[in-house]
Amino acid sequence: VSTQSTGMAEAEKPESGKKPGVVKYGLNLVTGLIEKKKAQLVVIAHDVDPIELVVWMPALCRKMNIPYCIVKGKARLGQVVHKKNAACVCLTGVKADDKNTPNNLIASVKTNYNDRFDEIRKTWGGGN
Repeated sequence: VSTQSTGMAEAEKPESGKKPGVVKYGLNLVTGLIEKKKAQLVVIAHDVDPIELVVWMPALCRKMNIPYCIVKGKARLGQVVHKKNAACVCLTGVKADDKNTPNNLIASVKTNYNDRFDEIRKTWGGGN
């Protein structure tokens, strides 16, 4: 029995030197990763209450040149990290064989959110 349990314990350990592809969540942790430029993609929920918790995050992402997007529902983000809710999540690493899919997603997010900021800001509110 002990040889089986040690074999199982060794199989569960991640290989040293290799980072797993991870999704991090939580305002403080995501903010720190953005400031260190470790985040590859930031996803923010639209229904955070109070909104002041995340209203500054797109500006920080633009300043640090990190792609961000806003999605419907913090409960959906919570499902990603196996929690009830998550105000924001960020992608910090991807496996080498899966690199293509996140790169397409990041390119799409950059064109729809980051690159269109000035256009959206000028039309918001109906003014010039």
